Amino acid sequence: MLERYSRQILFSEIGEKGQRKLQKAKVLIIGCGALGTAHAEKLARAGVGFIRIADRDLVEFSNLQRQTLFEESDAQKKVPKAIAAKKRLKKINSSIKIEALVTDVNNSNIESIIEDIDIVLDGTDNFQTRYLINDACVKHGKIWIYGAVVSSYGATMTIIPQKTPCLRCIFEEMPSAASSPTCETAGIIQPIVSIISAIQTTEAIKILVGKLDKLHKSLLQIDIWTNEWRKVNLHKPQSNCKCCALKQFDFLSADWRDFATILCGRNAVQILPANKADINLKHLAEKLSKIGQVTQNEYLIRLKVEGYELTIFDDARAIIHGTENIGFARSLYSKYVGV
Repeated sequence: MLERYSRQILFSEIGEKGQRKLQKAKVLIIGCGALGTAHAEKLARAGVGFIRIADRDLVEFSNLQRQTLFEESDAQKKVPKAIAAKKRLKKINSSIKIEALVTDVNNSNIESIIEDIDIVLDGTDNFQTRYLINDACVKHGKIWIYGAVVSSYGATMTIIPQKTPCLRCIFEEMPSAASSPTCETAGIIQPIVSIISAIQTTEAIKILVGKLDKLHKSLLQIDIWTNEWRKVNLHKPQSNCKCCALKQFDFLSADWRDFATILCGRNAVQILPANKADINLKHLAEKLSKIGQVTQNEYLIRLKVEGYELTIFDDARAIIHGTENIGFARSLYSKYVGV
């Protein structure tokens, strides 16, 4: 089936040998929003043999402007993003394997999620998860590619543990809450997503075909609206870096795990139980249908009650819409789901 990649094979930097390497490669994309969907489509079309997508969220109509794998029907049905992406990607390239993980990537699962992966691509929208990815990848010697977009601005850098600076070498401390703009507060235009994803996925392909000498080895910062491109050259890892030098993997520690998180701009709180649990959605739906309006699919239950909406997943994670009060959200969770 190399014929479908014939034009890519003609590119001498890849060739048939490189194409076969891509077919054997395993890539993890964490976050399946704007960047994540763009990454997944590019790598699927390039013939990467195994793509794992991890995302905790559902498709909404506001996603469709920039999250290119999704359709209106996905938003209407509130399909989990990872599942919707998998279905679309299988139509694009049926010869590769796509694994969809509908999960919150956190310190309890990230090390197992990256264990068998060659490279990790950042498709997230928050710094806590990026620092978590950085800790896990540095600890296990996994290459990962940072990417961020908001408004008309984007940034990316390629991180090779012990050879290049890691994220904490460049940004020693995580930004404080509400200190950085978000897509909800500053908006976003799709072209910056395409540019940053193109750079991230090209870097990934270079690595997977063994062309590490072609990596850009810099922190790239781009504003597509003002046509400003900034390149910050990177050197060696910092000798005093808490992560790659001192091996302090703070974000893998249980102390850093957010069991309840305000979902900025959505008037909602995510509750993540301290202990993993497998919920029988059918049985729970039967119980909840007696106290409120319940809709269900194979991945989740949605309960509307008391003017609030609870979306409950089979791993016991829940998103409570209608409040940003963590304490109140926890009480709703305890009341309707149980501790």
